[in-house]
Amino acid sequence: MASRAGPRAAGTDGSDYRHRERVASHYQMSVTFKTEIKRLIYIHIGLWLLLAAQMCVGHLKLLSYDQVAMPYQWEYPYLLSIVPSGFGLLSFPRNNISYLVLSMISTGLFSIAPLIYGTMEMFPAAQQLYLHGKAYRVIFGISAVAVMYLVLVVAVQVHAWQLYYSKKLLDSWFTSTQEKKRK
Repeated sequence: MASRAGPRAAGTDGSDYRHRERVASHYQMSVTFKTEIKRLIYIHIGLWLLLAAQMCVGHLKLLSYDQVAMPYQWEYPYLLSIVPSGFGLLSFPRNNISYLVLSMISTGLFSIAPLIYGTMEMFPAAQQLYLHGKAYRVIFGISAVAVMYLVLVVAVQVHAWQLYYSKKLLDSWFTSTQEKKRK
């Protein structure tokens, strides 16, 4: 340590700062997981906007049913899947564990459950398309079942990764909380 009036204290050459500049691993992991979850939330918002647009076009009859089919029943409860994304984004600024847990629970209820229901609801139409090559609903000339199953596959992956990273983030936050309590 240098004093105001004199030379540096003996034994300190200035290289003893490195241990103070190192960031704890759980803070590094927290930043990494937050970034990944934000990316997944933005992808989810994009999917959600596509489904919302398809539903608006179908209900407001902006295009004929030959171009855009009416939405399936599972799409209505899936519109609530924006709620977990909001809780997830609210949990990040102050590492709020409660919001992150709410996000994880509501992802199961509002995101995963409608997707499972959608898979079961659309299965007969997919079977009909596969066996007979007949599509009863279309979206811009493409079978609506094929398009919606593609959306389902992407959405399941997005939500599964979001839950995985949320669990890892929650574990890193609990680690830092436990370390603070020990001190």
